[in-house]
Amino acid sequence: MVCGVDPGGQDGVVPTPPPADVLSPHDTSATEIETRSAFEQRLAGGSLAGLTVQGLRLDVDPVPDLSATEVTGTLFVGCRFASREVGADLVRRGANVVPPFSGLPYPTQPSHLYTPEDLAAGFAEGGFAGMYDTRVYEHFRAHGGALPEVKEALGQRLHDHGVDNALVDATRAWLAAHGPQSVVGVMGGHAVRRGSVPYRMAAVLGWELARADRLVVTGGGPGVMEAANLGAYLSTRPAGELTAAIDLLATAPDFTDHDRYTSAALEVRVRYAPAVPRQRDPDLNLDLGWARAGGLAIPTWLYGHEPANLFAGRIAKYFSNAIREDTILRLARGGIVFAPGRAGTVQEVFQAATKTYYGTDGASGAYVFLDRAYWTTELPVESLLRPLLAASPFGDLSGTVHLTDDVHEAVRVLTAG
Repeated sequence: MVCGVDPGGQDGVVPTPPPADVLSPHDTSATEIETRSAFEQRLAGGSLAGLTVQGLRLDVDPVPDLSATEVTGTLFVGCRFASREVGADLVRRGANVVPPFSGLPYPTQPSHLYTPEDLAAGFAEGGFAGMYDTRVYEHFRAHGGALPEVKEALGQRLHDHGVDNALVDATRAWLAAHGPQSVVGVMGGHAVRRGSVPYRMAAVLGWELARADRLVVTGGGPGVMEAANLGAYLSTRPAGELTAAIDLLATAPDFTDHDRYTSAALEVRVRYAPAVPRQRDPDLNLDLGWARAGGLAIPTWLYGHEPANLFAGRIAKYFSNAIREDTILRLARGGIVFAPGRAGTVQEVFQAATKTYYGTDGASGAYVFLDRAYWTTELPVESLLRPLLAASPFGDLSGTVHLTDDVHEAVRVLTAG
């Protein structure tokens, strides 16, 4: 023992991850109603008691008659009714009603993940400043940013909870069919310019992973993250078309040139739309084709000054950066690729390592570091990470660390077994 420190440490005797039932998403599909068709089916049975109805427009035709429906303990959150009297009557009969907040440019209870079309809405008319994504960001900044006023804080928390729910629904069928080890995270620098060697490598990585039936998950920003989603977006097309798409994007390489950057992305989406057949989950009635046509992006409006990544198939955009980062790492059980990056990427390395060390989310996949010299010399993360994982309460996990300069080798490591 040196300086009063037990070399075994408490962690060597008592691992400290939270209990599994605290971390695992609960299946709430039997009690939560998120689509009009599911609502109509329940309504026909005469009772909504004890259920949660989320984000539905109940003020549009056919307007439902709820006057004779059992609503004891029902929670209506973010729903719109034909009149205030309808909501008041529901409360009088035992329901709880949390109406959508007025004056917000975003839904307080979104029932589905965003699509690129959702975030880019308004660009054709108003450019980058007119996009839904930008308008929400400007509202976020004007109302306190990361420390919002009370009304805004409640609206943001409700929104992010809705995104949580939608993300569980969107990934449930994929995970049931392919398992948690099929989800691979890609992290790296947001400032990597389109057309550069690191950008092209990340795009090829995403292309090969999607073709190997891996769900590519990124932080939804520009740079390496956009490149990985772009590769997944074009995974059904020949490699030559991926190269051509990158060349087109490289005419607007710098994300600070917001309008040209976004315009180039939209042009690529038109020219190189992925040829992916629609696949539906029979239980959730959700389209699953997005998983092989761009994968998943999980960005945050904390970094809303960066243009939206428009190549992910689905986008779980949060206000809370802390929730967003934990969610990415929780999902990426099939391994994580770390391309060169700075402080944010290094933070993600050790946040992920904490989860692996304690087995917080179960077994972890490989940690693949692209660019051996960068991660051993410029930022020598390996020299800290290997001994840390070697001392895990669950045994020596240092073998999960891989360094390579070869994208194809990275894919082989992540798809082995």
